[in-house]
Amino acid sequence: MASQVMGGTRAAHVFSMLVLISFFVIAAEGAIEEYAPMKILMDEWDIRPPSWVGSDPCVGGWAGIECTDSRITSIALADMALTGQLPSDIELLSELEILSLKNNSFDGLIPPSIGNLSNLSFLDISDNKLVGSLPVSNRTTPGLDKLYKARHLIFDRNNLTGSIPSTLGLVQTLQALRLDRNSLSGSVPSSLNNLSNIAELHLSNNQLTGPVPNLTNLNSLSYVDMSNNTFDVSDVPSWFSTLQNLTTLMMENTRLQGEVPQALFSNYNLETLVLRNNKINGLLDLKTISSNHLQLIDMEKNFITDLKPSAGGSNYTLILADNPICEGTNTTNNYCIVSLSNSSNLIPPSNCASVACSPGQVSSPNCKCAYPYTGTLVFIFVSFSNLGNFSYYTTLQDSLVRTFQSYNLPVESVSLGYPTWGSSYQLELFIQVFPSGQDRFNQTGASAIASVISNQTLSRPGFFGPYSAVFPYGNSGGGGVYALQQKRRADEKWSRSIPLSGISNSSASAPRLKGARLFSFEELQKYTNGFSEANDVGAGGYGKVYRGILPTGQMVAIKRAKRDSMQGGPEFTAEVELLSRVHHKNLVSLVGFCLEQGEQILVYEYVPNGDLLDSLSGKSGIRLDWLRRLQIILGAARGLAYLHELANPPIIHRDIKSNNILLDKDLTAKVADFGLSKSMADSGTDHVTTQVKGTMVSIENFPPLY
Repeated sequence: MASQVMGGTRAAHVFSMLVLISFFVIAAEGAIEEYAPMKILMDEWDIRPPSWVGSDPCVGGWAGIECTDSRITSIALADMALTGQLPSDIELLSELEILSLKNNSFDGLIPPSIGNLSNLSFLDISDNKLVGSLPVSNRTTPGLDKLYKARHLIFDRNNLTGSIPSTLGLVQTLQALRLDRNSLSGSVPSSLNNLSNIAELHLSNNQLTGPVPNLTNLNSLSYVDMSNNTFDVSDVPSWFSTLQNLTTLMMENTRLQGEVPQALFSNYNLETLVLRNNKINGLLDLKTISSNHLQLIDMEKNFITDLKPSAGGSNYTLILADNPICEGTNTTNNYCIVSLSNSSNLIPPSNCASVACSPGQVSSPNCKCAYPYTGTLVFIFVSFSNLGNFSYYTTLQDSLVRTFQSYNLPVESVSLGYPTWGSSYQLELFIQVFPSGQDRFNQTGASAIASVISNQTLSRPGFFGPYSAVFPYGNSGGGGVYALQQKRRADEKWSRSIPLSGISNSSASAPRLKGARLFSFEELQKYTNGFSEANDVGAGGYGKVYRGILPTGQMVAIKRAKRDSMQGGPEFTAEVELLSRVHHKNLVSLVGFCLEQGEQILVYEYVPNGDLLDSLSGKSGIRLDWLRRLQIILGAARGLAYLHELANPPIIHRDIKSNNILLDKDLTAKVADFGLSKSMADSGTDHVTTQVKGTMVSIENFPPLY
């Protein structure tokens, strides 16, 4: 009980401290005397960012805190492992415009006093453990409906209950409302139809009942998701067809019936339509499809009996599996087979010919080799769902370049790629910023770039919403309006790293590493969203492989050993040492490892285009012409030559096959899986082993070379 009380008061200390700060910085008299209680509060809070030094956050450059005219206007403390409750005293930060506390462990109620933050435009408390109902105002207390300047209210992935307040319709400035993945019940209030500026509405995965809401007047609406609610049985609403800006409509498992209005497919902007697991029946008429952006029509698990396809063919995926139309002789039709493409490996096409860059360098969109400043942009929401439409990313790239250049920063170009839906249902984009007139940014230039991005001063196309920016530690930029630099220092007590000697009883037996990092099991759980199925990218004899994203923004492949595949401690240590010594552009690099809680886990660089076997067989969708195949063969040969001739000691791979050669974003070959490697130092450099290792492959099963 005592620990719960301490945990509950800790969050109160955080906000009380900030309240005191904002009060004291505007007090001209008695300020020195008032700093003492603030310092006590800071000392009692045992998870404190390293930059929080001094008494004034508006002078000291505290990470996550932004000020205007010595008043705190932004608090961005996302992903900080904070616990406790949100105190009502937060209302004293009267100039606050931005409050981002997502992905922490706050519990308790949302304080009604938040409604007194009259300047608040962005509120994100998603992915916490908050309970109770959404506070509304009455004669004596404020509520969320008093946030008349709010543009974004983000409450998804909590444990909220009760109904959606009808008075939210009074917040006319709202552009995005996320209430999904809670336990809200009751009817959707008709007053939401008054939100004429709203573009994003997420109400999915609740316990909502009553009629499907009528959103006829929401002409700005582009993205709607009300899936997995128990609405009244009703015909497919006609208002679907009236929203001309609609790109995405998600109404899975909402008890819809009848035929889909033909007019819906006349919407030029439509990209994704998901109406699966309903009772839609009769004819599906697609003859009026006019959108060039249409990506998916998912009508699986309905009662459709007939189809009129679009006249001009289609570039979209149509799914009608588990409908009457797919019974009998129609089972072989493409639309009767569930086949969703994975867009996470897509990158915008480049006009560059293949450029040979030095190891570690990357070819920019303008075909110049350099060491880019690299990170990840995570968008809270976007108004589109077609990740394969490169025009979105190229427009954003151009906007970013113009902004950097307006600040006189030496930026030659920006590359965005690998769009994927993250575990929190948010768009993640890999970003590379390339220097101009030099091969890399110095510390000052990198810090300036981080500062521009994290302060949200850059303009962006309207179809991209607010984002968080994750860049490597050491390229500082501070906390931002919608962005929080994920800075970690191993010598601070808030770091989640464990000492290298912690893997054994004796530090002498720890691996002698060159560039590889020791991860805790807790860290790897977080980076893979608890080793979720959504991040499962493959499996082999060793175990499963999961995709993860480090706080630096680097994407990694996390290889978790099965129990029956684990080695002895000395063998695993030797393998980690072996892998940490090899560094070549045609070899998959070891990022780190974990030997904790009975686990043996290796963390590698993420190679996005899969293995050569998938490309040769056509499974990956990547077509390899003969020139590209030759380049891949030469790249793999260079990697093996490095292992045999230049590694110290030399290494024999002993299991080379097409699915142990991976392809990066430029289709450069990277030799992988050193689990069966043999170091020549194991038994002397003059000894040649004849022991059989590796995989025997039948020539009959080898993919054709065409």
